[in-house]
Amino acid sequence: MAEGAEVVSCEPPGEEEQGAGGEDGGGSQGDDGGGLTDAQREVLERCLHTLRHAQNDSHTLAALLLITRLCPASQLDKPTLRRIFEAVGLNLPARLLVTAVRGRESSGLPPHELLSLGTALLAALSTDPDMASHPQLLTTIPLLLGLLADGPVSNQQEEKQAGEKGQSPDRKVQAAESSGPESNPAKVEKSAGERKTSKQKCDDGSKSNGVSTSPETSPHERLDEAIAADCYQVLTAVCALPRGLDQLLSRGAVPALCQAVEQNQTFSRQRGLALLGCLLSGKTKEKAWGKHPAELHSLLDRLSKDFCQSTDQARLDMCSKLVQFLPPVGVAAARDELKGVVSCMWGTLRPMMQAKLTPRQIGLILVLSACLLDLYGWELVGPPKICCLLVNRACVEVRMGLEEPPGNELSPELQHTLTGCYRIMEAAIEQACCPAMTQTAAPTPSSISSLSLQQSQQVLGVLEEAFSAVIYHLQQVDPSRYGDPFIFATFRSLCSWLAEETSCLKEEVTGLLPFLIGYVQSHLRGESPEQGLSDWMAVMSVSEERGPWTGKEPLRYLLPALCHLSAEEGPRKVLLTLDTPALLVDFLTQSWNSLKGKSGVASGRDPSMETACSALLNFTVTEPERVRKDPCFRTLEALLSEALPVLVHKPRLLVLAANFCTLGLMIGRLKSTPSGSVEASQRRFFSSALRFLRGALDSGSNTKLVQVSVSWEENWDEAAELWRLGLQALGGCVRAQPWITTLVREEGWLKHTLTMLGQCSALSDQHTQEALEEALCAVAERCPLCKQEIGDVMRNNKGALSCMRNLKKTMGVK
Repeated sequence: MAEGAEVVSCEPPGEEEQGAGGEDGGGSQGDDGGGLTDAQREVLERCLHTLRHAQNDSHTLAALLLITRLCPASQLDKPTLRRIFEAVGLNLPARLLVTAVRGRESSGLPPHELLSLGTALLAALSTDPDMASHPQLLTTIPLLLGLLADGPVSNQQEEKQAGEKGQSPDRKVQAAESSGPESNPAKVEKSAGERKTSKQKCDDGSKSNGVSTSPETSPHERLDEAIAADCYQVLTAVCALPRGLDQLLSRGAVPALCQAVEQNQTFSRQRGLALLGCLLSGKTKEKAWGKHPAELHSLLDRLSKDFCQSTDQARLDMCSKLVQFLPPVGVAAARDELKGVVSCMWGTLRPMMQAKLTPRQIGLILVLSACLLDLYGWELVGPPKICCLLVNRACVEVRMGLEEPPGNELSPELQHTLTGCYRIMEAAIEQACCPAMTQTAAPTPSSISSLSLQQSQQVLGVLEEAFSAVIYHLQQVDPSRYGDPFIFATFRSLCSWLAEETSCLKEEVTGLLPFLIGYVQSHLRGESPEQGLSDWMAVMSVSEERGPWTGKEPLRYLLPALCHLSAEEGPRKVLLTLDTPALLVDFLTQSWNSLKGKSGVASGRDPSMETACSALLNFTVTEPERVRKDPCFRTLEALLSEALPVLVHKPRLLVLAANFCTLGLMIGRLKSTPSGSVEASQRRFFSSALRFLRGALDSGSNTKLVQVSVSWEENWDEAAELWRLGLQALGGCVRAQPWITTLVREEGWLKHTLTMLGQCSALSDQHTQEALEEALCAVAERCPLCKQEIGDVMRNNKGALSCMRNLKKTMGVK
């Protein structure tokens, strides 16, 4: 420190004024009334004058100490703090911290006093968000983290440790000495957690194992409470900034705070865990776990042991905290050792679930259970009776929470509980509606899959009652609440039920269709506020939602239900009155525009597009007049004509191509021959469809059976039925629009099919034979040249064509 020897003449502040605040705040103790007396203002102005004209650090420190004594930070407004900041700048508090950590004798003040003054000043300045975001303040973060993680270290200790490692003792402070906005994250991170302090020893020399039972570290290693409070005040102020979480993460906050908790440093359990909870609860959660998996796993393991060893009330209090420290699903899947931690938690939760609890207590348990289910499913929950109990308790809470008279608002706490219940119900649906529940399938690792038939029926029964309450609640929702995250959570839960169960509560579901369609329309068209939903998607532990909110999410969840409901006459009629086909076409158009802008790995399958095609296919098959008249199907044809020629060359999108091809052909069979020339888009679609259909089968080289081609083999189970339906629709298109037969010959479909069938003695299955036969019959009926080519092959070969009786009749062959 420049001219630091003169500092010794300044009397340090009294004990009550050493920090910018105590444990709860970060501001110095003083009058809470706010504002200064006339005498205080006069002294403050004189001190500010001294600060502006200080000749050296001694003058600056004297003025600051006087301000600290007479004008507590809690009484200073933002303009005054800004004047102090402008007069002093942040170089001085940074130098105070650096000097204290180095422990230079020439400073004139003990390191403790330098730390007290430096952190107090930083804490006071950080109360202004503009000051908290200043690059010079941000450069002090690694030093503050180091203090919180390790406690104050004397100069001799620092030099000795550095000498043993062959490193400079000044390394820890280099990041803070820079006055520029940049800092080296690697250097900062290392400085914040570079020393793995050995386990603290009790007075008798024995080692302690747990955080909650760790003895207090020795006095010279523990940080003064006022200094610790000031450090946390600065970090908390930075955390509250728009990019605060990233600022802390990049400067090594996670390993440093984990070490502080590990060593049971001052306020680490109260404020250190709270800061870590912020870093691990939002958009930085995955980033933090990706950078520091070992430290966070160790922290979670320790918190889990505390949870399992605590008293009943302490366990309940810890439930909500543990949720913050659980890893993302991807991290859990990659680290098998986390299974042991989760299994330990389930072991503690089981008796808690069976106890008599208040609504708040059961809510805490259900939310934690939902998060644990997200990580490993039912595998670790316990025996079947515990699974049944968990589902039953969740369903009871949903019924009690949602079966309230209209107009009753649900508290945020209840909404949080119910959202956790929904996730338990969704997890149960995935298992309860599977055949494994009836014990007819082979056992699986999931504990819920071993339910007896009676238990599974009970689970389905309580789920039905709960979803009846969900439907009742959604019936009361006004469009002004469509942007409410809780409504989305409720909607999503119902969709998971409808994806599996459309036969239950059919009348209630049909009556709710206007709300369901209106809700997804509002979001798809961007008519509802999305910010709250976007934030909710980032914060909630929902495994499949990690990308930004697009507005298509509600429809994606509803699509499986629409696929079922559009196949049933009653619900389908209601869906038609709600213009659902146009909604699906709009969704496909948006999704295709998004997909075609991607390339490489990003252009992977989107199952929701395939499901939307299935629902549109149901309308096309059952409502031909609607297809002929509704302009949305003209829009759909234009989309298919643009997309199919592209998809034909995308092997990874083969199933989507099969959907687009079949849907376009099913629409084409309902059209008549154009009066004028054929549109280019129509010709392009049918050409691509014929090339696509032609590529599915090949004649086997070592067998007399027709085989699935290599390019289709991987997706044949999903695409086979679409391919067969497409061939049948091709026959209908040829009969309705005979001009297509020209393309049948020009695109090589007829030649390829006849050659393949002529070389093979039989087809692999009856359904494939019927589909090919249907198409060949239609071609023979509408095109004399095609009929002649088919006849030539049939007369000269005894291959698979000889098995097609309907084709023989069409050809007049006996």
